[in-house]
Amino acid sequence: MLNFEAMIARRMKGFWMIGLMAGAAFMVLFLIRTDALQRFFSASRSLPDRAVQTGAGRDSWMSIFQNQRRIGFAHRRLLPKAVGYELEEKVVMRINTMGMVQSIALRTRADLLSDLSLDRFEFDLRSGGFRFSAQGAASGEVLRILTETAGHRRSIDVPIRERIYLAATLMDRLQGEILAPGDRYTFEVFDPAAMAPTTATAEIIGRESIQVGGESVPATRISMSLRGMTQTAWVGENGELLRERGLLGMRLERTSPAEALSEFGAEASDDLAAAAAVTPNRSILDPQKLDVLRVRIGGAQTDRLQLNGGRQSFSDGVLTVRREHLAALPPMPPPETLQPLEQVFLKPEPLIQSDHERIRSLVRSILGDRPPAASLARARLLMDWIRRNIEPRPVLSMPDALSTLDNRMGDCNEHAMLFAAMARAAGIPARVEAGLVYLQGKFYYHAWNLLFLGRWVTADALFGQLPADATHLRMATGSVHQQVDLVGVIGAITVEILD
Repeated sequence: MLNFEAMIARRMKGFWMIGLMAGAAFMVLFLIRTDALQRFFSASRSLPDRAVQTGAGRDSWMSIFQNQRRIGFAHRRLLPKAVGYELEEKVVMRINTMGMVQSIALRTRADLLSDLSLDRFEFDLRSGGFRFSAQGAASGEVLRILTETAGHRRSIDVPIRERIYLAATLMDRLQGEILAPGDRYTFEVFDPAAMAPTTATAEIIGRESIQVGGESVPATRISMSLRGMTQTAWVGENGELLRERGLLGMRLERTSPAEALSEFGAEASDDLAAAAAVTPNRSILDPQKLDVLRVRIGGAQTDRLQLNGGRQSFSDGVLTVRREHLAALPPMPPPETLQPLEQVFLKPEPLIQSDHERIRSLVRSILGDRPPAASLARARLLMDWIRRNIEPRPVLSMPDALSTLDNRMGDCNEHAMLFAAMARAAGIPARVEAGLVYLQGKFYYHAWNLLFLGRWVTADALFGQLPADATHLRMATGSVHQQVDLVGVIGAITVEILD
C-alpha cells in the first residue's frame, strides 16, 4: 500500500472531494462557474405550461475542452414520441486528478412529458472499477429513485414539485419564447450529482455572433444559475446549443460526430484538484501543532456555507477554528438517550450503507468485545483499519462505502464515506464534512468526518487524525446534497491567514 504522506510530498497535489467531483463530471452537464449569483436580484418568472415543439428532434455532438485541451465529448439525442420525448445523453471525459489520468463515462436516458418535464430516468456513471447507477420515476409530488452501488440497491423518495426538469433540456424548454435581454426564468431541476431537486435560474443576456466551425453564427447568450453557480450558453436561431462555458476553463463546442469521436490521444484535463486549490497570503509551518487558526474568507458568497458551529465560529468574514481536545470527553450515552440529531446520523443512507451485513460483520471483527462506552478507542480502531487497508488513490465516481470496500481504494471522499458507514455500524453517530485543508502551501478541497464521541469531534481517516488539525475548514456537513453546494465557491473563494 502506498504511503500517502510520501505520495503527497512527491506530487505536491491536493485531494478530491464530492463537490469537486461534481464540478468535474457534472459541470459538463451543468457547466457552472461561480461569479454571478448576485445578478439574479430581480423577480424571475416561470415558463407557461405548454407543449414544446422540436420538430424531428435534435441530435447534437459537442467536444469538451479544458482551456485548449480536448478532453472528451458529449452526445445528446432528443427525439419526439407519440406522447412527449425521449432523451439520451452520453458524456465521456479524461480527467487528471492528483497527477493521475482517468476516464469517466456518464449516461442518461429519460422519458419526458410534452413540456419536457421529467417522467422517468435512468442514470449510469462508470470510472475504473467504480459504478453508480440510478433509475427513477415521477409520481405526483414524489420522485421515486432506486440506486445501485457495488451490487447493493436502495430506494429513496425525493419530494418534488409537479414539474421538474433535467438540466440537459433547459435550453430546449426556452425554445419558442421571445427571449428579451434581462428576462429571467426559473426551473425546478433534478440534480443527479446529489439525487435531489434544486432551482435553476436563466437570464437572457442578449444577441451576439460567435465563431462556430470557422463561421460567424448569430446566437442568443444565456446565463444559467444553479446552486449559486453559473454557466454561459450560446443558442442558435433554431434553439440548437452552440457553445457552453463553465468552471475551471471547461467549455463545450458544437462539432461533427467524427470530430467528437476522434481519439483524445494522451490529452487530459489540467490537474483539477491543483487548479481549484486556494493559495493563501502566507504559509503555515506546522499545521498539526495549531490549536487555533483564524482566517479571513472572501471572494465568494458564504450564505450557503456551513461555517458556524462546533469548533468553528464565523463573524464579519473571519473564520476561527479551534482544534478539539480529547482529555475531557464525556462518557458515551446509551443509544436510546441520544439526541434526535445524533440518532439521524446513526441511520444508513444510499451511499453510507451502514446496515449492510458486509460492513456490520467487518466492524464486529475489528472491534471484538470492546464495550460501546469506549467510543474513542473504537473509533481509533476503525480508522486504523481504513488506513491499513484502503489505498489512497483518486477516484472519479459517486463515493460510497460498499464500493470503497470492494475496490480497497479511494480518495478522501471514499475514506469519509466508509468511515461514516463503519462508525454508524458500531453505534457511533457520524457525519461527512467537506471544505478546505492546508497542504504544502495551499488549501485543497477535501472531505473528512465528524464523530459523536460523547460530543462531536472531527476525524480524518485519510490523514489518520483524531481530532483533525485546525486547518480543516468546514464549509459543508451532512449529506451529499449539501456538499454539492461547495462547487459554488470553487475558483472564487479566497483565504487570508490572520493568525
